[in-house]
Amino acid sequence: MLTISSRVDVMHRLGRAMADPTRARILLQLLERPGYPAVLAAELETSRANVSNHLACLRDCGIVVAEPQGRQTRYEIADPHLGRAIAALLAVTLAVDEGAPCIDGSCSLPGCCEAPA
Repeated sequence: MLTISSRVDVMHRLGRAMADPTRARILLQLLERPGYPAVLAAELETSRANVSNHLACLRDCGIVVAEPQGRQTRYEIADPHLGRAIAALLAVTLAVDEGAPCIDGSCSLPGCCEAPA
């Protein structure tokens, strides 16, 4: 059972993982598909060492896992539930933007999809 202190620890790890712009960009890439440090570095236009350091942080936070594949290491989101949770968090965050339309066509929350007065 998760205690308050363990829940706070989980929130801290998630916040730490997403607080850095490079880690956030890496997470967005890994939400799409597993990745390799060299490929991620090229896609994000940063150094492989920088990506590797951020991947180590994400791994230490329990957000991603590393899977050795010969001489390479593949990184992916640690659990599909976590991937869905991050995607849901992104959707909720975008939904509260006053200028953005509701992203859920079947939304029934009062005040969510109403036009501003």
